[in-house]
Amino acid sequence: MTCFVSHTTVDCTNAYELSEWWKLLLGYVDLDGDPNLPGHEECMIQRPDGGHRILFIETPDERSVKNRLHFDLRPTERDRDEEVAWAISLGARIVDDQGDHHAPGIGWIVLADPEGNEFCILRSLAQIES
Repeated sequence: MTCFVSHTTVDCTNAYELSEWWKLLLGYVDLDGDPNLPGHEECMIQRPDGGHRILFIETPDERSVKNRLHFDLRPTERDRDEEVAWAISLGARIVDDQGDHHAPGIGWIVLADPEGNEFCILRSLAQIES
């Protein structure tokens, strides 16, 4: 292997607000010694175990087309529909309901964050195994 993915970067209009939103949704945290503050143009968050990181960078460009890259989220503490409800309570909106794609209850739900970045919520592992 010649390289690895350091982090995922999300272009946005308000790095602080969007990083705070995703921290709530994912249970991520600020990096030790590098807190995100209002007005910061770059805000990085990470899994509590130090794993995956997401960097939010303010750009003047407005989103005008569908994402070419998106997150597929698999719930760990709730089932898919409970996780969708949680995301909506935080301000996400449903873009497309593919919940019955392939068979009843098998698919995913496409949502958008407060800035319109799309992501999918899949079934939990417990739902797949049952």
